[in-house]
Amino acid sequence: MKEIRRYVLFLLLILTISGSVGCGKESEKDSDYQIYYLNKESTRIISLPYELSAKEDDTKAVIDELLLQLAADTDDVERTKPIPTGVEVVRYEFEETLLTIYFNDAYSSMDRICEVLTRAAVVRTLMQVKGVECLSFYVGDVPLTDRNGSPIGIMTNESFIENPGEQINSIQEATLVLYFANQEGNGLVQETKEVHYSSNISMEKLVMENLLEGPAGKGVQHAVPEGTKLMNVSVLDGVCYVSLDENFLSQNYNIEESIVIYSIVNSLSELATINKVQISVNGDTGGVYRTDFPLDEFYERNLDYVVK
Repeated sequence: MKEIRRYVLFLLLILTISGSVGCGKESEKDSDYQIYYLNKESTRIISLPYELSAKEDDTKAVIDELLLQLAADTDDVERTKPIPTGVEVVRYEFEETLLTIYFNDAYSSMDRICEVLTRAAVVRTLMQVKGVECLSFYVGDVPLTDRNGSPIGIMTNESFIENPGEQINSIQEATLVLYFANQEGNGLVQETKEVHYSSNISMEKLVMENLLEGPAGKGVQHAVPEGTKLMNVSVLDGVCYVSLDENFLSQNYNIEESIVIYSIVNSLSELATINKVQISVNGDTGGVYRTDFPLDEFYERNLDYVVK
Protein backbone atom coordinates (compact mmCIF):
# COMPACT_ATOMS: atom_id res chain seq x y z
CA MET A 1 0.00 0.00 0.00
CA LYS A 2 2.84 2.36 0.87
CA GLU A 3 4.51 1.50 -2.43
CA ILE A 4 1.33 2.35 -4.35
CA ARG A 5 1.00 5.63 -2.45
CA ARG A 6 4.63 6.54 -3.25
CA TYR A 7 4.04 5.70 -6.92
CA VAL A 8 0.93 7.89 -7.09
CA LEU A 9 2.77 10.79 -5.44
CA PHE A 10 5.63 10.33 -7.87
CA LEU A 11 3.24 10.48 -10.86
CA LEU A 12 1.58 13.61 -9.47
CA LEU A 13 4.99 15.24 -9.07
CA ILE A 14 5.95 14.38 -12.66
CA LEU A 15 2.62 15.72 -13.99
CA THR A 16 3.04 18.94 -12.00
CA ILE A 17 6.55 19.48 -13.33
CA SER A 18 5.44 18.67 -16.88
CA GLY A 19 2.53 21.09 -16.59
CA SER A 20 4.82 23.83 -15.34
CA VAL A 21 7.25 23.28 -18.18
CA GLY A 22 4.40 23.25 -20.69
CA CYS A 23 3.03 26.57 -19.42
CA GLY A 24 6.51 28.04 -19.51
CA LYS A 25 6.89 27.09 -23.16
CA GLU A 26 3.48 28.46 -24.03
CA SER A 27 4.27 31.72 -22.25
CA GLU A 28 7.59 31.94 -24.03
CA LYS A 29 5.87 31.29 -27.35
CA ASP A 30 3.32 34.01 -26.69
CA SER A 31 6.12 36.51 -26.04
CA ASP A 32 7.80 35.83 -29.40
CA TYR A 33 8.00 38.77 -31.80
CA GLN A 34 7.66 38.56 -35.56
CA ILE A 35 9.74 40.49 -38.06
CA TYR A 36 7.92 41.07 -41.35
CA TYR A 37 9.94 40.92 -44.57
CA LEU A 38 9.28 41.12 -48.29
CA ASN A 39 9.62 37.89 -50.23
CA LYS A 40 12.39 37.71 -52.83
CA GLU A 41 10.02 38.76 -55.64
CA SER A 42 8.76 41.71 -53.56
CA THR A 43 5.15 40.69 -54.18
CA ARG A 44 4.08 39.80 -50.64
CA ILE A 45 5.22 39.98 -47.02
CA ILE A 46 6.32 37.07 -44.89
CA SER A 47 7.10 36.88 -41.20
CA LEU A 48 9.72 35.08 -39.14
CA PRO A 49 9.89 34.68 -35.34
CA TYR A 50 12.36 36.97 -33.64
CA GLU A 51 13.86 36.76 -30.17
CA LEU A 52 13.91 40.22 -28.67
CA SER A 53 17.10 41.29 -26.88
CA ALA A 54 15.71 44.43 -25.27
CA LYS A 55 13.39 44.31 -22.29
CA GLU A 56 9.77 44.56 -23.37
CA ASP A 57 9.07 47.34 -20.88
CA ASP A 58 11.81 49.51 -22.41
CA THR A 59 9.71 50.85 -25.29
CA LYS A 60 12.44 52.95 -26.88
CA ALA A 61 14.94 50.09 -26.84
CA VAL A 62 12.38 47.74 -28.41
CA ILE A 63 11.52 50.22 -31.18
CA ASP A 64 15.21 50.83 -31.87
CA GLU A 65 15.90 47.12 -32.09
CA LEU A 66 12.98 46.35 -34.40
CA LEU A 67 13.75 49.27 -36.72
CA LEU A 68 17.33 48.04 -36.91
CA GLN A 69 16.13 44.58 -37.92
CA LEU A 70 13.74 45.99 -40.54
CA ALA A 71 16.67 47.76 -42.23
CA ALA A 72 19.24 44.99 -41.78
CA ASP A 73 20.49 42.87 -44.70
CA THR A 74 19.40 39.23 -44.60
CA ASP A 75 21.34 36.08 -45.47
CA ASP A 76 18.15 34.33 -46.57
CA VAL A 77 17.61 34.50 -50.35
CA GLU A 78 13.88 33.98 -49.83
CA ARG A 79 13.36 37.29 -48.02
CA THR A 80 14.30 40.93 -48.43
CA LYS A 81 14.57 43.65 -45.82
CA PRO A 82 11.47 45.87 -45.95
CA ILE A 83 13.35 49.15 -45.48
CA PRO A 84 15.58 49.20 -48.58
CA THR A 85 19.09 50.52 -48.84
CA GLY A 86 19.09 54.30 -49.09
CA VAL A 87 15.81 54.70 -47.21
CA GLU A 88 16.52 55.73 -43.63
CA VAL A 89 14.56 56.41 -40.48
CA VAL A 90 15.68 59.92 -39.56
CA ARG A 91 13.86 59.91 -36.23
CA TYR A 92 10.66 58.80 -34.57
CA GLU A 93 8.32 60.15 -31.93
CA PHE A 94 6.17 58.13 -29.57
CA GLU A 95 3.37 60.01 -27.85
CA GLU A 96 0.72 58.17 -25.84
CA THR A 97 -0.25 55.40 -28.30
CA LEU A 98 0.90 56.94 -31.61
CA LEU A 99 4.29 56.10 -33.09
CA THR A 100 5.31 58.57 -35.82
CA ILE A 101 8.23 57.60 -38.05
CA TYR A 102 10.13 60.16 -40.11
CA PHE A 103 11.87 58.81 -43.23
CA ASN A 104 14.38 60.58 -45.45
CA ASP A 105 13.42 61.80 -48.93
CA ALA A 106 14.58 58.53 -50.52
CA TYR A 107 11.34 56.95 -49.30
CA SER A 108 9.45 58.83 -52.04
CA SER A 109 11.52 57.16 -54.76
CA MET A 110 10.37 53.66 -53.82
CA ASP A 111 8.40 51.61 -56.31
CA ARG A 112 4.66 51.92 -55.54
CA ILE A 113 4.15 48.21 -55.00
CA CYS A 114 7.19 47.86 -52.76
CA GLU A 115 6.16 50.95 -50.82
CA VAL A 116 2.78 49.44 -49.94
CA LEU A 117 4.41 46.21 -48.79
CA THR A 118 7.11 48.08 -46.88
CA ARG A 119 4.46 50.09 -45.10
CA ALA A 120 2.56 46.93 -44.17
CA ALA A 121 5.72 45.19 -42.92
CA VAL A 122 6.84 48.12 -40.78
CA VAL A 123 3.39 48.69 -39.30
CA ARG A 124 2.82 45.04 -38.44
CA THR A 125 6.26 44.67 -36.90
CA LEU A 126 6.02 47.79 -34.73
CA MET A 127 2.41 47.24 -33.70
CA GLN A 128 3.79 44.44 -31.50
CA VAL A 129 5.56 46.98 -29.28
CA LYS A 130 3.92 47.41 -25.91
CA GLY A 131 1.80 50.59 -25.89
CA VAL A 132 1.92 51.19 -29.67
CA GLU A 133 -1.63 51.20 -31.02
CA CYS A 134 -1.18 53.12 -34.27
CA LEU A 135 1.50 54.56 -36.56
CA SER A 136 1.93 57.39 -39.00
CA PHE A 137 4.65 57.98 -41.59
CA TYR A 138 6.32 61.21 -42.62
CA VAL A 139 8.74 61.82 -45.47
CA GLY A 140 10.93 64.64 -44.28
CA ASP A 141 8.51 66.82 -42.38
CA VAL A 142 5.54 66.11 -44.65
CA PRO A 143 2.91 63.42 -43.95
CA LEU A 144 3.07 60.45 -46.32
CA THR A 145 0.50 60.73 -49.12
CA ASP A 146 -0.86 58.35 -51.74
CA ARG A 147 -0.26 58.88 -55.43
CA ASN A 148 -3.24 61.26 -55.61
CA GLY A 149 -1.77 63.46 -52.89
CA SER A 150 -4.21 62.37 -50.18
CA PRO A 151 -2.64 61.80 -46.74
CA ILE A 152 -2.29 58.15 -45.79
CA GLY A 153 -3.04 59.07 -42.17
CA ILE A 154 -2.90 56.85 -39.12
CA MET A 155 -2.35 53.14 -39.70
CA THR A 156 -2.97 49.98 -37.68
CA ASN A 157 -2.93 46.28 -38.53
CA GLU A 158 -6.50 46.72 -39.73
CA SER A 159 -5.24 49.13 -42.39
CA PHE A 160 -3.90 46.08 -44.20
CA ILE A 161 -6.91 43.78 -43.82
CA GLU A 162 -9.61 43.60 -46.46
CA ASN A 163 -12.02 41.13 -44.88
CA PRO A 164 -12.39 40.08 -41.22
CA GLY A 165 -9.83 37.43 -40.44
CA GLU A 166 -8.07 37.79 -43.79
CA GLN A 167 -4.67 39.39 -43.63
CA ILE A 168 -3.43 41.13 -46.72
CA ASN A 169 0.10 40.16 -47.68
CA SER A 170 0.12 40.22 -51.45
CA ILE A 171 0.02 42.27 -54.63
CA GLN A 172 -2.70 41.40 -57.13
CA GLU A 173 -3.43 42.22 -60.76
CA ALA A 174 -6.60 43.65 -62.26
CA THR A 175 -7.92 45.05 -65.53
CA LEU A 176 -9.84 48.29 -65.07
CA VAL A 177 -12.23 49.83 -67.59
CA LEU A 178 -12.23 53.60 -67.16
CA TYR A 179 -14.00 56.43 -68.96
CA PHE A 180 -12.32 59.76 -69.74
CA ALA A 181 -13.36 62.79 -71.74
CA ASN A 182 -12.56 63.15 -75.42
CA GLN A 183 -10.67 66.20 -76.66
CA GLU A 184 -13.89 68.08 -77.39
CA GLY A 185 -15.25 67.40 -73.91
CA ASN A 186 -18.59 66.18 -75.25
CA GLY A 187 -18.04 62.43 -75.16
CA LEU A 188 -16.51 59.62 -73.15
CA VAL A 189 -13.63 57.45 -74.31
CA GLN A 190 -13.15 54.00 -72.82
CA GLU A 191 -9.64 53.14 -71.67
CA THR A 192 -8.50 49.75 -70.41
CA LYS A 193 -5.74 49.72 -67.83
CA GLU A 194 -3.74 46.85 -66.34
CA VAL A 195 -2.81 47.57 -62.74
CA HIS A 196 -0.97 45.94 -59.86
CA TYR A 197 -2.37 46.73 -56.45
CA SER A 198 -2.19 45.77 -52.81
CA SER A 199 -5.21 43.67 -51.94
CA ASN A 200 -5.93 45.77 -48.87
CA ILE A 201 -7.57 48.30 -51.21
CA SER A 202 -11.19 47.87 -52.32
CA MET A 203 -11.92 47.67 -56.04
CA GLU A 204 -14.11 50.78 -55.96
CA LYS A 205 -11.28 52.77 -54.40
CA LEU A 206 -8.85 51.35 -56.94
CA VAL A 207 -11.14 52.50 -59.77
CA MET A 208 -11.51 56.01 -58.35
CA GLU A 209 -7.80 56.44 -57.68
CA ASN A 210 -6.93 55.45 -61.25
CA LEU A 211 -9.72 57.60 -62.67
CA LEU A 212 -8.49 60.65 -60.77
CA GLU A 213 -4.93 59.89 -61.85
CA GLY A 214 -5.99 60.49 -65.43
CA PRO A 215 -5.72 58.77 -68.81
CA ALA A 216 -2.62 57.16 -70.26
CA GLY A 217 -3.68 57.36 -73.90
CA LYS A 218 -3.52 60.25 -76.34
CA GLY A 219 -6.53 62.21 -77.51
CA VAL A 220 -8.27 61.96 -74.13
CA GLN A 221 -8.28 64.09 -70.99
CA HIS A 222 -9.48 64.17 -67.39
CA ALA A 223 -13.24 64.42 -67.14
CA VAL A 224 -13.17 64.96 -63.39
CA PRO A 225 -11.41 68.28 -62.60
CA GLU A 226 -7.68 67.73 -62.06
CA GLY A 227 -6.65 68.03 -58.43
CA THR A 228 -9.85 66.44 -57.16
CA LYS A 229 -9.17 64.14 -54.22
CA LEU A 230 -11.10 61.12 -53.06
CA MET A 231 -12.38 61.54 -49.52
CA ASN A 232 -14.26 58.27 -49.18
CA VAL A 233 -15.86 55.53 -51.25
CA SER A 234 -18.02 52.62 -50.12
CA VAL A 235 -20.57 50.19 -51.50
CA LEU A 236 -23.83 49.16 -49.84
CA ASP A 237 -26.54 47.05 -51.47
CA GLY A 238 -25.22 47.74 -54.94
CA VAL A 239 -24.98 51.52 -54.45
CA CYS A 240 -21.54 53.13 -54.51
CA TYR A 241 -21.23 56.27 -52.41
CA VAL A 242 -18.39 58.51 -53.60
CA SER A 243 -17.25 61.54 -51.62
CA LEU A 244 -14.90 63.97 -53.36
CA ASP A 245 -13.27 67.11 -52.02
CA GLU A 246 -14.23 70.66 -52.99
CA ASN A 247 -11.89 70.61 -55.99
CA PHE A 248 -14.59 68.61 -57.74
CA LEU A 249 -16.51 71.89 -58.01
CA SER A 250 -13.64 73.60 -59.86
CA GLN A 251 -15.35 73.72 -63.21
CA ASN A 252 -13.83 73.21 -66.61
CA TYR A 253 -16.68 74.31 -68.82
CA ASN A 254 -14.93 72.89 -71.87
CA ILE A 255 -16.12 69.53 -70.57
CA GLU A 256 -19.87 68.97 -70.45
CA GLU A 257 -21.32 68.26 -67.02
CA SER A 258 -22.83 64.94 -68.13
CA ILE A 259 -19.36 63.79 -69.19
CA VAL A 260 -17.99 64.58 -65.73
CA ILE A 261 -20.77 62.69 -63.96
CA TYR A 262 -20.80 59.64 -66.22
CA SER A 263 -17.02 59.38 -66.26
CA ILE A 264 -17.39 58.44 -62.60
CA VAL A 265 -20.65 56.51 -62.84
CA ASN A 266 -19.68 54.39 -65.85
CA SER A 267 -16.19 53.61 -64.53
CA LEU A 268 -17.56 52.38 -61.19
CA SER A 269 -20.45 50.54 -62.84
CA GLU A 270 -17.94 48.32 -64.64
CA LEU A 271 -17.63 46.54 -61.29
CA ALA A 272 -20.14 43.73 -60.91
CA THR A 273 -20.97 44.82 -57.35
CA ILE A 274 -22.16 48.31 -58.36
CA ASN A 275 -25.51 49.17 -59.94
CA LYS A 276 -25.89 52.84 -58.96
CA VAL A 277 -23.63 55.69 -57.89
CA GLN A 278 -24.21 58.71 -55.66
CA ILE A 279 -21.65 61.53 -55.66
CA SER A 280 -21.14 63.96 -52.79
CA VAL A 281 -18.75 66.80 -51.97
CA ASN A 282 -17.10 66.25 -48.59
CA GLY A 283 -20.03 63.99 -47.76
CA ASP A 284 -22.63 66.66 -48.58
CA THR A 285 -25.30 65.58 -51.09
CA GLY A 286 -27.13 68.91 -51.00
CA GLY A 287 -27.26 71.06 -54.09
CA VAL A 288 -26.85 70.44 -57.80
CA TYR A 289 -23.75 69.77 -59.87
CA ARG A 290 -23.73 72.72 -62.25
CA THR A 291 -27.37 72.85 -63.43
CA ASP A 292 -28.77 69.40 -64.24
CA PHE A 293 -27.33 66.82 -61.84
CA PRO A 294 -28.64 66.84 -58.23
CA LEU A 295 -26.10 65.31 -55.90
CA ASP A 296 -28.72 63.39 -53.92
CA GLU A 297 -29.67 61.34 -57.00
CA PHE A 298 -28.55 57.79 -57.72
CA TYR A 299 -27.08 57.52 -61.22
CA GLU A 300 -27.00 54.37 -63.31
CA ARG A 301 -24.64 53.36 -66.07
CA ASN A 302 -25.23 55.22 -69.34
CA LEU A 303 -23.10 54.34 -72.37
CA ASP A 304 -24.88 56.77 -74.69
CA TYR A 305 -22.08 59.26 -74.05
CA VAL A 306 -19.34 56.86 -75.15
CA VAL A 307 -17.70 57.68 -78.49
CA LYS A 308 -15.28 55.61 -80.54
